[in-house]
Amino acid sequence: MSVSTLSPLSAVPDADADADADADAPSGCAPLPVLGRDVTVPLVTGGEVTYAALDYAASAPALQRVWDDVAAYAPYYGSVHRGAGHLSQLSTGLFENARRTVAGFLDCREQDQVVFTRSTTDSLNLLAAALPDDCRVFVFETEHHAALLPWRGARVTLLDAPGSPQQAVRTLEHALAARDPHGPALVCVTGASNVTGELWPVRELAAAAHAHGARIVLDAAQLAPHRAVSLRELDVDWVAFSGHKLYAPFGTGVLAGRADWLRRAEPYLAGGGASRRVARRADGGVDVQWHDGAARHEAGSPNVIGAHAVASACKALGEAGFGALAAHEERLIRTVRDGLADVPEVRFLSLFGDGAPRVGVLSFVVDGWNSSHFAEALSAEYGIGVRDGLFCAHPLLRVLLGGDPQDQGECGAPGTAPGETSLHAVRVSFGAGTPDEHVERFVRAVRELVRGGARWSYREADGRRVPDTSA
Repeated sequence: MSVSTLSPLSAVPDADADADADADAPSGCAPLPVLGRDVTVPLVTGGEVTYAALDYAASAPALQRVWDDVAAYAPYYGSVHRGAGHLSQLSTGLFENARRTVAGFLDCREQDQVVFTRSTTDSLNLLAAALPDDCRVFVFETEHHAALLPWRGARVTLLDAPGSPQQAVRTLEHALAARDPHGPALVCVTGASNVTGELWPVRELAAAAHAHGARIVLDAAQLAPHRAVSLRELDVDWVAFSGHKLYAPFGTGVLAGRADWLRRAEPYLAGGGASRRVARRADGGVDVQWHDGAARHEAGSPNVIGAHAVASACKALGEAGFGALAAHEERLIRTVRDGLADVPEVRFLSLFGDGAPRVGVLSFVVDGWNSSHFAEALSAEYGIGVRDGLFCAHPLLRVLLGGDPQDQGECGAPGTAPGETSLHAVRVSFGAGTPDEHVERFVRAVRELVRGGARWSYREADGRRVPDTSA
């Protein structure tokens, strides 16, 4: 059958997910095949080693299935919407089918909208631009900056870091009860912390918000790659997440949920695609009628490949099953916890306690080590990639590390001199594509560095520790 006789969606072949299954991983079981799993990196001590990517919380590697689906579409690339050509129609169908796939992945309600954006940050800024006048925003100080900073035109109430899920609900209820009950209000909360990995009581917070006449948006950037997210069951008004944390390439995000505030707001970007009708006025101005649906906030040529990749990742995770993926992560968490239980120099960071449910994200500090030095040693000497610093959550790190929450200075000036405080930490994170060996190597490396020190000398460059190659 020729391509010209196929429907737009059937013209793009589906990637064979089974063809790339790891030989040692039975079908349907984690880890899922990801790009880069065979990449080797040089060690400063000599030789090479397979790279252990343990920075999933920043950007997860793309699933092989996703990359294959993108490659299968690439020959059929065409303009989206309004194009008369076959490839344009095919690309339009692919883009809109991706929207439906994401809606299913999030268990959207019938009237919910799915808007494609660039990232979680972009999604929350879009929602911030659509807030009604005099809207009050309630956000915990523990949020990622993407959820903490977009609300610049609103009256923001910053809530104290809670010590337990129950305290989080009580804190929100108290703050909402004290507000003017007649004005619009929005609560913004994470589903899983990007610093501690701890799961937040989203359903209970949503119930508290709605009981006081407020709406709620869920930052699911760290939750969606690890747990099923249902707008219906959680009863949240909006969900935001990023493709690059969901095993898809960079550049695509999602804002899904209620349409009314978005429909009444001015377009997030003004331009082609967002406009339904444009006419010149006699006075030289322009009259514009904007679209009412998702297109209202998707001006310009959309990232079709990015949307297709996100949809592919949604399908792959759904087929793998979040129960199996969660069990895989929980085993890896136990490997880290148990393997470092007798290393008192390592202190894990937590709001709700070490036993709190969490996704595969763990942050810690090491006595006697600057975090940049420790992370660089893991990379240079063991081929392990982790993240160090403040993880775009400065207020939360001040709470967890005992800093002054009112401090206006820059967090975490590096230093290891006696009595010198560093508000940096190290974060290890993993997910559906992480093999046991990577986490076991990490545990072994941490133990060796703590007990024996680094095997190489390091110097400071641009505020970071780097291997000293001058010797």
